[in-house]
Amino acid sequence: MNYGKIDIEIIEKLIEICGEGDVIYKDEEKLENYACDESGKIFCNPPEVVVKPENTGEVSKIMKLANVYHIPVTPRGAGSGLAGAAIPLYGGIVISMEKMNRILEIDKTNRVAVVEPGVITNDLCRKVEEEGLYYAGYPMSVGLSSIGGNVATNAGGSKVIKYGSTRKHVLGAEVVLPTGEVLNLGGKRRKETWGYDLLDLLIGSEGTLCIFTKLILNLLPLPKGTVDLLVPFRNIEEAIEAVKALFLEAKVLPTAIEFMDKTSVDIASQFLNFSLPLQGNAQAFLIIQIEERSKKELEEAYEKVGKSCLKNKALDVFVADNKTNSEKIWRIRRELTEALRNKDPFVSLSGDIIVPVSEIPIMLKKIKEVEKKYSVKTATIGHMGDGNLHPALFKPKDVSPEDWISLSEKIVEELIEEAIKLGGSGSGEHGVGLLKRKTFLKTKPSTEIRIMREIKRIFDPNMILNPGKVI
Repeated sequence: MNYGKIDIEIIEKLIEICGEGDVIYKDEEKLENYACDESGKIFCNPPEVVVKPENTGEVSKIMKLANVYHIPVTPRGAGSGLAGAAIPLYGGIVISMEKMNRILEIDKTNRVAVVEPGVITNDLCRKVEEEGLYYAGYPMSVGLSSIGGNVATNAGGSKVIKYGSTRKHVLGAEVVLPTGEVLNLGGKRRKETWGYDLLDLLIGSEGTLCIFTKLILNLLPLPKGTVDLLVPFRNIEEAIEAVKALFLEAKVLPTAIEFMDKTSVDIASQFLNFSLPLQGNAQAFLIIQIEERSKKELEEAYEKVGKSCLKNKALDVFVADNKTNSEKIWRIRRELTEALRNKDPFVSLSGDIIVPVSEIPIMLKKIKEVEKKYSVKTATIGHMGDGNLHPALFKPKDVSPEDWISLSEKIVEELIEEAIKLGGSGSGEHGVGLLKRKTFLKTKPSTEIRIMREIKRIFDPNMILNPGKVI
């Protein structure tokens, strides 16, 4: 694509829209902060200018300007994505939503929260909890990710098996289109049959079709009690079989079932400077979270789950029934990404794949085969209740960073192809972004790609919004 360039005239117009303090240009050090996301510094590309709008009107004016001058625009939330969707591949303008970070309303009658896209997920969770309510959209990057980024990627996380991914929690949205037009979709209602569902289409579109400027989110009654179980297993196979049996035998639907192999646990515990019980004997761990409406129901549920795990060869079941112990368990899981990067700055984390739960053993076997085939060390974690696996790939010492880009892409592509054969997909929650685009285009049917591109052209006739991503 031939895009327009940023010149002093464009800069002056952007300053007129946002104010000089909210327009960054010429400062290479500050621009570098917006050059990449959590996919790694290998894929960085700095923008020519960063703007920080404070309201929908400013976002609309920026997009109208960019559309007239054919300037590429990359929307950016908290930069916590792992697929390169927030990388300004063609330079141009980065629209950072960091200043649009207000919780506008908590409506207890309609059980909704109205928020701007820059609100950090955990800030919303804590705020609604004070009101006796519960926001169930909960990616593992809950302390870092923004609501807008979660919606743009249809983020998943640990609680999907009980509550669903982010899409399930979005009732309405205000969006700015690439042309600068503003749409209001959905609202404070929980069902609608009134034409095509454009809101559902835009959720998960990874910043290629619109920019979210306001979101109406579903809230639930706050659970009365939560318990976390830490369950070590002698090997990975036994852990998987225990998960299969859990649903049938315990007849309990946990909020979360997280899986970590020994490599990931060892790396995280070394980084955090504490270990888990039986860490020396176990090759796999499950973290099982249970939420219920009463203390009695909670006790009955976790006893059933614990007995089922022990029956299916768990080494033990450790019950974290207070916040201190629960936090210790979840820190191992939540801070693993930072621990992996600390061990290897070039670790590839983009390869999340999803398969039917029944196919998890075959997919894990494939990961081990790939590990041997390419002499690459892996650490695998996953949301075991929905079949979403996250193999981290470590760069071999004898491979240069440049060669590692192509090698890691080749490995991820091989894993995705296997996942698709098993009835799965190339991503359960990280998205396509930049890093998986080639594989996405290769593995999707041509008719489906054609329809997606026609949709993109309708929303974005000049192809300026997040170009080079997804399709």
